[in-house]
Amino acid sequence: MDWNSRRITGIIENALLEDRATRDATSYACIDPTQRASATILAKQDCILAGLGCVPRILDVYAVLDGAVLSHYEVTSHPEIFDGVRLHKGQTIAVIRHNARVILSCERVILNFLQRLSGIATLTRKFVEAVSGTKARILDTRKTVPGFRVLDKYGVRCGGGQNHRLDLSDGVLIKNNHIALAGGIVPALERANRNRRGTQPTEIEVRSLEEMKQALEHGAEAILLDNMTVPDVKLAVEYCSRLERRIPLESSGGITLENVRAYAETGVDFISVGALTHSAIAVDMSLRVSPE
Repeated sequence: MDWNSRRITGIIENALLEDRATRDATSYACIDPTQRASATILAKQDCILAGLGCVPRILDVYAVLDGAVLSHYEVTSHPEIFDGVRLHKGQTIAVIRHNARVILSCERVILNFLQRLSGIATLTRKFVEAVSGTKARILDTRKTVPGFRVLDKYGVRCGGGQNHRLDLSDGVLIKNNHIALAGGIVPALERANRNRRGTQPTEIEVRSLEEMKQALEHGAEAILLDNMTVPDVKLAVEYCSRLERRIPLESSGGITLENVRAYAETGVDFISVGALTHSAIAVDMSLRVSPE
């Protein structure tokens, strides 16, 4: 993750502006402007870490927004602490040494980023571990917090999942509404294959074995099996295994930790799970400050 990229910088800047971090009335009123402090970020539950790089970047962006010459700071963590690692309850994530007012003003933004991204990574890892030993790979979706997608999808990668499309330009995926407006599976595929840009593969969403066969007969290069039962997904995998060309198969819709293993054991290539980003619970963390 390039934490210095323009996109990430913009997200962090908006978060600090939203919190009016440079106008922290309480810290201004209570804390001496020259006071320095040490802040320890702690995991309060077992989790998968994601977003560690946001900590120094938030402090840097704060300094730009504040426009003041601020004292030197340090963000340190143990060499074995990095994004994607499993943390245990009570484990130290990082220590910040900085101006006390700055630490307090950035505290909530730092924790918001770390808690959300680690929540996504933690849930993703559960799904990845649930399908361990099968060929299935866990994918995310575009069901992300508006404006936060690049970070949400980074959290998925930290958890061992893979990213599906980053945005609408990132591949051709014909879904039910496209099919309805185009007049059916056949005209939708014909138009897509005629008008697509470059070598983007054409993937289409189907809801039955009959629709899948129709799609394959008219040029589909990848199939998304939407809300199909485990037995039907298994039949789809068996059917495609007999074809001369390789057809990637993706299961989606209604996938949970309780049933993901059953879907994976059908032999499907990918399983996309919207819950990774739209339903992940933030990890419990804290930031404890003491004077230096």
